[in-house]
Amino acid sequence: MSDDLAVDGDVYVSPRYLAGSTFTGDPALRPLLALGWRTRHDEDGNVYLSSPDSKVRLGYLPEGEDDGLWRISAYDDVFAQPHWGVCFSDTVPTEFVTAFTTALAQAYTDGPDTYLSSSAGRRPSAFDAVAPLITRGWTLQPPREGVIKVDSADGMAGLEYAITQVDPARELTTTEARWYLWGGVGAARWYATASTHTPVPLVTAITTAVGDPAPLPRWKAAMPRALREAAQLTPVMPPPPPAPTPLDVRRTAARRPPALGTVSVPRWSTTSRPAAPPVSHTTGPRR
Repeated sequence: MSDDLAVDGDVYVSPRYLAGSTFTGDPALRPLLALGWRTRHDEDGNVYLSSPDSKVRLGYLPEGEDDGLWRISAYDDVFAQPHWGVCFSDTVPTEFVTAFTTALAQAYTDGPDTYLSSSAGRRPSAFDAVAPLITRGWTLQPPREGVIKVDSADGMAGLEYAITQVDPARELTTTEARWYLWGGVGAARWYATASTHTPVPLVTAITTAVGDPAPLPRWKAAMPRALREAAQLTPVMPPPPPAPTPLDVRRTAARRPPALGTVSVPRWSTTSRPAAPPVSHTTGPRR
């Protein structure tokens, strides 16, 4: 776990796919802003980022038309349909989006062969993105109805990979995409989608973040009740006070009040006390 002094929350949530959103987009935007990507805002408060060549674009859409909070797309031709697209819903743990944008920032720095087609060096297979989940104990299911599924041990998260033909237009605008990742329970369920041509290393960045066993910090009161009840919550404990230095010890000693001096206490003599004088009994005169 990270240094508790820097933790933004009062509980650690495990498994992390039950943590829910942090409701702030700044951490996920930061890797791309660091590259100098252009930023604009609309009147509704949505944020749009674009690379210097406009071939990669991101929309952070808290006031969007649906529950797709994050939409990222890349283009061979800036005036054509996107070459690939990724979407994260509004309840997804923000750390998963940050993992993706961090990988995207590096891919963009490496060049088009990396962020458009993954054609640099060995061409990754889809299993490369599944492997991080298998390694963490997720179960690979037999293909069924054209879909390969990988499920978490508790059944509260899963990955679906379509092995049949996918409509190129629909997978960019709906959840009917090549890759469909989900987690959570009830109304707090989240999803992430990636279209056919999304570079596998970028998808792998998401699955690696989802499968990571490290818990995520959250404010318990801000979590949906369904997640609080389903997840394991561990209180964030304040760190123990540091051990005192020699200077601290000297300062404490200087402030300490002086010890009491010796007080003279009278003692009883061991000799016998003198006998008390006899009591005089006065009698009246006889008659």
